[in-house]
Amino acid sequence: MAHERILDPDLPIIDPHHHLWDMRGRFGADAPAPRHGFDALLRRSPHYLLDQLLADLGAGHNVRATVFVECGAMYRAGAPTAMAPVGETEFVNGVAAMSASGLYGEARACAGIVGHADLTLGDDVAPVLEAHLVAGGGRFRGVRQSARHDPDPAVLGPLGGLAAGLYRSTAFRTGFAHLARHGMSFDAWLLEPQLPDLADLASAFPDTTIVLDHVGTPLGIGAYAGQREARFGVWRDNITALAERPNVVCKIGGLAMPFLGFDSFLAEPPATSETLAREWRPYVETAIEAFGAERCMFESNFPVDAGTCDYATLWNAFKRLASSASADEKAALFYDTARWVYRLEI
Repeated sequence: MAHERILDPDLPIIDPHHHLWDMRGRFGADAPAPRHGFDALLRRSPHYLLDQLLADLGAGHNVRATVFVECGAMYRAGAPTAMAPVGETEFVNGVAAMSASGLYGEARACAGIVGHADLTLGDDVAPVLEAHLVAGGGRFRGVRQSARHDPDPAVLGPLGGLAAGLYRSTAFRTGFAHLARHGMSFDAWLLEPQLPDLADLASAFPDTTIVLDHVGTPLGIGAYAGQREARFGVWRDNITALAERPNVVCKIGGLAMPFLGFDSFLAEPPATSETLAREWRPYVETAIEAFGAERCMFESNFPVDAGTCDYATLWNAFKRLASSASADEKAALFYDTARWVYRLEI
């Protein structure tokens, strides 16, 4: 498939959500065939480090900076379980330092870092957060701990296994209280039926900025197959209620993951930006209407979303979706919201 012409190539962008990983050892010659879409996309992008990120940043869009979000990469071998995720922050800060040298172009990769800490440690999470701040070299901005859960194992596949109700648990909330004390934000990944849990958490901690990842991950596979449109109203009502909490902002992206059951996932030939904009429009427009552009930011979620399209096509789709927005709204959606949420100096 020919690469698309870049739309509005001068529009400044901060990509506030991407990963870096090396999973090449996971898929040997004897590895079983993938049984879930997430396994299939990992086979497509098992290796995504600075070289691959730079290739995407150089695809033609004016990406000025990025924010790395935890994905379980490069944990410290042999470290205590609680401290092992600090290794990921050390690794990403090294990548950020390479980018900050200017040798790899003007874009500042990993200008902000969102790492992982197990907040169910309660008060014992404090030294972990402090270690992240040191390892991040001034770039560490917040924590992500996913609460993803569904009773149907076919929905999450290899990403399943978490118990229900994490964000409501006392232990988690005891640890969560330390984020505000350290000036950290919180990225939340959970599934659409769980959105009321996040609304309750946001109400309990109004002084902590909470970032909803992937517009709340609407569902259309497993037990939800064929119900995506029927459940749209439930998702919309939960998004609207969540947006009433002023400390919550919304990342618009992740719609290229397998969880929605769109025909574009792993399609051959890959879907065009016009097709993606048509698929994603109801979710994007609803989220922006609920939160306002000033509390929304487009995200690439790469390389995960590479299961549907390349980096250039994804940002073209977002630009099509924002084509009727004002200049100020576009600035917020593509740049300003990410800059203030993650306190980026670029």
